[in-house]
Amino acid sequence: MPPVAAAQSPDVAVVGGGPIGLACAWRAARRGLSAVVLDAGGPGAWHVAAGMLAPVAEAEFGERALLELGLRSAAMFEAFCAELAEASGRDAGLRRSGTLVVARDADEASSLERLIAFRASLGLEVTRLRPSQARRLEPALAPTVRLALEVAGDHSIDPRRLVAALGEAVEVRRGRVARVLAEEGRATGVELDDGSVLAAGAVVLAPGVHADRVGLPEEAARVPVRPVKGQVLRLRDPRGHNPHPPLTNRTIRGEQAYLVPRGDGRYVLGATMEERGWDTAPTAGGVYELIRDMSELVPGVLELEIDELEAGLRPATPDNLPAIGSGTLDGLVWAAGHHRNGILLAPVTAELVAGALAGDPLPDWARPSDPARFAGVPA
Repeated sequence: MPPVAAAQSPDVAVVGGGPIGLACAWRAARRGLSAVVLDAGGPGAWHVAAGMLAPVAEAEFGERALLELGLRSAAMFEAFCAELAEASGRDAGLRRSGTLVVARDADEASSLERLIAFRASLGLEVTRLRPSQARRLEPALAPTVRLALEVAGDHSIDPRRLVAALGEAVEVRRGRVARVLAEEGRATGVELDDGSVLAAGAVVLAPGVHADRVGLPEEAARVPVRPVKGQVLRLRDPRGHNPHPPLTNRTIRGEQAYLVPRGDGRYVLGATMEERGWDTAPTAGGVYELIRDMSELVPGVLELEIDELEAGLRPATPDNLPAIGSGTLDGLVWAAGHHRNGILLAPVTAELVAGALAGDPLPDWARPSDPARFAGVPA
């Protein structure tokens, strides 16, 4: 990658080379702004992520604002990927296969009944399935499953292919940002660890879990972000995928684990949720729990071979909502704290950030994600 030089001054410097940062730079460029992404190197949470686009299946009580963001972003994905393919020449790996939420016993069935009623009260499109109906859709399901919920509109994407495509569509330079620079109350660029400076008309902070490691001017309120560990297994069918039918066509979600098919004989099994600080070591206990819980729903998962075992860190805020939009310092825009939804929310975040760079206020439906809500909150 070319070295960062002070003489090169883009309209926007984007800190973070994951899907959020790349998408923000791409959307800014589509609005006529020159944008440079500064990537510290090394895979982020996206490299471990399963890539579920499942706002309906993941809808929880008390998370209406997050659901609104997710629904809007999911609706953008097809056009987003088509436009990205044209710009990059790469397929981002979008799969329109739907999702099944499955209960394995009476207690989980009772919980799922409540969630079905909750989704119905919100007008979300879901279908309650008896066990026999669910097994007709996915014959690999265990005969002991008690209840299922079909969400035909919840799909998936391959995050690694998405990031590769976005990386072809924008300018990316290697460099770890040490701090944001400001003059007269406005962000003016960034300084890197090696002391070099990149001047810019505005700065977008999308550094994932490392948001608290970027130095900020005194007048810039920090968004508090903490790491949440997730362990994931990547599996493959030893028989290949052609002519053999896949183990599952749809994403299968249980109460404690999910299985996401890639469509080529590979699957992602995840993911744990662990408050373990910066620990990224995979553990025998985490692997055991994932395999045990999914094998009770899809016994055939035990016949798959292990391709990779990984652990990553999700960037979470105190209220589990991302911080998207202008902060307390003029010219500094946040795109941080997406927790488990960084892939799903990439399109909507990019549109909101591009709007903020153009001076547009956050629309009413996005205001719960205003970074200013953390002003005065200790990081």
